[in-house]
Amino acid sequence: MIKYDLLPKQLVLEGVIESGQIFEPEMASDAQIALAHETHYIHKLNTLSLTRREERTTGFPLSQELVNREKKIVGGTINCVQHALEDGVAFNTAGGTHHAYPDHGEGFCLYNDIAVSGLWALQENWVKKILVVDLDVHQGNGTAKIFENDNRVFTFSAHGAKNYPHRKESSDLDVAFEDGTQDEMYLNQITTILPRLIDEHTPDLIHYQCGVDILESDKLGRLGLSLEACKQRDALVLGLSHEKGIPTVCTMGGGYSEDIKVIIDAHVNTYKVAADLFH
Repeated sequence: MIKYDLLPKQLVLEGVIESGQIFEPEMASDAQIALAHETHYIHKLNTLSLTRREERTTGFPLSQELVNREKKIVGGTINCVQHALEDGVAFNTAGGTHHAYPDHGEGFCLYNDIAVSGLWALQENWVKKILVVDLDVHQGNGTAKIFENDNRVFTFSAHGAKNYPHRKESSDLDVAFEDGTQDEMYLNQITTILPRLIDEHTPDLIHYQCGVDILESDKLGRLGLSLEACKQRDALVLGLSHEKGIPTVCTMGGGYSEDIKVIIDAHVNTYKVAADLFH
């Protein structure tokens, strides 16, 4: 999508970040990816040997360029964990591939960068406990499945009840909003739930999936939130993480409004909130 090219440029143009703060990651290694994905699936992608049915499920025509891009997304989120531990917060502008399962891809996601980076951080003893806060309008089904038996990671997903994926997995906590949910109801729920989760689970790292497909203008979202409410959501999550001193990795997730300016403005707002708090 064009937003991945436009967003960094707009952030620099508005003075939210400096160009020197942008990094391009290396591709994650197969050994890192294997922490969350089965080796036979990694082999299928490396050899471009998915079946037609498997390829259709991902939503992508498979190519080496696509596989390399997905590995770079994962590498970027691993780097973001390192930066967040040093600086308090870090963003992957192309991250948030939360529909990828251990053995297959779904919903335009081949590898799960949230899961791989989290498991890598745990393996390297960078952190002991992780809280995944997935506020994309689509449930983080792949993430929920990968961590379903891992008590080091608590998965929280707040999403559209009738939206993709139609067969939901069980996160540690799921909140499903009905079509047309508006600002007050949505923000009240998140405001009630999130402080309690942080206090109960005392995470060393928050992984925040901050998709802007919750907007009323979104073609795929089906919720009814305003641009200001989306920014307030970000301020709540990032404000709590800053207040509690919990390093936070932000993956940008979805955004599919007809007007590309609305998408970019919503994503830029997330960065502005972080810049005001952490710098």
